[in-house]
Amino acid sequence: MAKDKLSRVVKAAKMYYQLDYSQQVIAKELGISRPSVSRLLQEAKDKGIVQIRIVDPHKGVEQLEEALKEHYQLKECVIADAPLNDEQVIKEEIGRKAAEYLHAIVKDGDIIGATWGTTLHEVARHVEQKSVHNVHVTQLNGGVSYSETNTYAAEILNYLGRAFNTSPHFLPLPAVVDHVVVKQAIVSDRHIRHVLELGIKANIALFTVGERNEESALVKADYLTGEDVKVLKNKEAVGDICSRMIDVQGNICDEDIDARTIGVELKHLRNKEQSVLVAGGMRKAEGIIGALNGRYANVLITDKYTAQVLVERVEETV
Repeated sequence: MAKDKLSRVVKAAKMYYQLDYSQQVIAKELGISRPSVSRLLQEAKDKGIVQIRIVDPHKGVEQLEEALKEHYQLKECVIADAPLNDEQVIKEEIGRKAAEYLHAIVKDGDIIGATWGTTLHEVARHVEQKSVHNVHVTQLNGGVSYSETNTYAAEILNYLGRAFNTSPHFLPLPAVVDHVVVKQAIVSDRHIRHVLELGIKANIALFTVGERNEESALVKADYLTGEDVKVLKNKEAVGDICSRMIDVQGNICDEDIDARTIGVELKHLRNKEQSVLVAGGMRKAEGIIGALNGRYANVLITDKYTAQVLVERVEETV
């Protein structure tokens, strides 16, 4: 191609694709006809001067889902295509996705165990009613707050109970108590023991991962003392599952705090037919990795921004 012709092709392409000029404006600027502009633009594509790449966001999400499923050996991975990387937007989007997933899998005779928190509140309030029979809904860990912080424990179970036409089983207790003997006395009560055993029997577990250190809902709800937080920082806690603090490998961070925690033990989550982790946002990425490394979840529901970080972390370890 002659140098002056090539220059004209490049100029037309830049005006059209970079400056967003119309073909009519380009024709006037170059002193040529509009059909001539169209031919220049076509030539730019034919010669590889302009290369058009179409990014299908759904395809990108599907690739992230497959990568996480394969690496963590998940039954299912569902990624919400959140429009903004914003904490509240992400909670709402993954809440809707998780609500749809839960609605689809629940069948007659299921036992659904749920934890608490703002993420699960978004899930529960979006679950649509389903005509099923003999379904039980139970609380997996204590959720009565010492402070004004709302754990949404009661609201979550009530939403789920209404959705699946059942009366929920509550644990009207704090998540963590001050002394092991207090916990032992509480869990020895036959009514409390019945709810805890129902949580162990649950074939569907619905849970999230909390944040670490001072941002943890356990701290805001005044369950953990300043000394507890210091210990957990030293032991590199990344978040909690069912109020039990874990490190990035999924190990319990501190046996003393764990012994004072009221709820199902994390080992029971590994045996569920559907162990559904619903969590998203950059501040929870480490906690999600810990939960997945610990094999506590066989289903992950998250957002595309968090999923991208998780996949990048996977690629770093390969």
